[in-house]
Amino acid sequence: MPSLLPLPRRPRAARSADRNPWRCLRSPSMRWWSAANLVSNLGTWMQMTVQNVLVLQVTGSAAMTGLSLAVQAGPGLLFGLLGGAAVDALPRKLVAGVSQAALAMVAFTTALLVALGALGVPALLVLAAVTGLIATVDGPACALLGNDLVPARDVPSAIALGSAVHSVGRLAGTALAGVAVVLFGTAAAFVANGLSFLFVAAVIPFLKLLDRSAEGEGDPVPAPVPVTGPRAAATPHQIPKPAPLGPPRPRTPENEPRAAGRPGEPARDGERAVAGPREGLAFFFGRPRLVALALLTALSAVFGRNYSLTLAVLVTGPLAAGAGAFGTVATALAVGGTLGAVVAGMLRKPSVRLVAGMAATGALLQIAAGLSPTLLLLTVLVVPMAIVESVSDTAGTTVLQTDPPAAMRGRVLGVWRSLSTGWGLLGPLAAGGMMELLGARASLVLGGVVIAATAGAAVLLRAGGRSPVALPRPRLRLRPVRVTAPQLSPAA
Repeated sequence: MPSLLPLPRRPRAARSADRNPWRCLRSPSMRWWSAANLVSNLGTWMQMTVQNVLVLQVTGSAAMTGLSLAVQAGPGLLFGLLGGAAVDALPRKLVAGVSQAALAMVAFTTALLVALGALGVPALLVLAAVTGLIATVDGPACALLGNDLVPARDVPSAIALGSAVHSVGRLAGTALAGVAVVLFGTAAAFVANGLSFLFVAAVIPFLKLLDRSAEGEGDPVPAPVPVTGPRAAATPHQIPKPAPLGPPRPRTPENEPRAAGRPGEPARDGERAVAGPREGLAFFFGRPRLVALALLTALSAVFGRNYSLTLAVLVTGPLAAGAGAFGTVATALAVGGTLGAVVAGMLRKPSVRLVAGMAATGALLQIAAGLSPTLLLLTVLVVPMAIVESVSDTAGTTVLQTDPPAAMRGRVLGVWRSLSTGWGLLGPLAAGGMMELLGARASLVLGGVVIAATAGAAVLLRAGGRSPVALPRPRLRLRPVRVTAPQLSPAA
């Protein structure tokens, strides 16, 4: 008679490895990519540290400094979707390598003009616009390229590692910028940034992309088929029948589906109808979870997270502390962000619901920070605020980069770049206006209430849409094993 035996459980060591925040580094290509990313961040922050001061020296106007930043952000707002479409239509490694080389040429050109004393306002604005235009392609290409180096289950770890590398690069790059400027002059920071771009471009050709079709990623889900006739009212939909049994048809470039295709491949001629930016826009706004993610992120950007502005006003105003005290608060934010990256690396399958929960938690902490009576309590509160923000960012980025089909991800990131540039420009303006009208404390409290109420409502609506009756899950997976009696030989 058949007996039921439980399936063997996975070893504890294997389960622990799946929760390792740095598990993405098991891939040799990811190790090389992370090293290149660190070098690139060092160069970027070396340039950014001296760039605003240089622009102020060249123009002599704070308004012109803001204009140069707006000109650099403008292409992301206007052409982000076109850049994402280019990433979907062209080989990803080629796009990333060429864009990194182009950014290196812009940095070297800026360094040459600075060294010759020929950097004027027109040249400055042109270089800013060119940098922003290249970034519309470089951003989604490099983001998706990094994810293509690891299995799908390790994408949260890769994104969290990128966040940690960004934090380390920011701290170290700022320090190196001061040393480079003192020893070699202002142009040295731009030269270092150009060399960091060339290093990344040199590493990209040697990266090995994973074939996600082996993991089943991007396989199309059978769509419901309407039923016509007298049974349509009783059975509105049916699922198509599974494919017949038998040996699978060999996969060739002609019959392989693009949705499950290999990473970084361009669309083929027969798929040009879905390669345009309009389809990416329709897909994004037709996907409820992506729309919800955009709404939560936009509210957080406008009513919170402008901590470099809101906390600076709170520290120097109601708390009556100086610039040194705000430096302490900023250091606590950096520490919390790094700890949050470690926590976020343990995620395996983040969801929009997790992002909403993190947004609500961060909003409650923001309210507490706004009501903080002392600088010490504020410094303690900003650490979990930064942890929650880092976990939320990693979860949202993972959903954004893994939820769409592989052939649509570049355009989805392009739509996101356009939207995020918009609320990134609106956020500081809204925060500054609220503080002028209401003050620092009331602005933090009101912003936290708006975010918490919206995120809480989203979680409740999501929970309310589920069935109130939940069936218990079996604790063991059982499989039948047939046991037969031994055959007895006849007596001699």
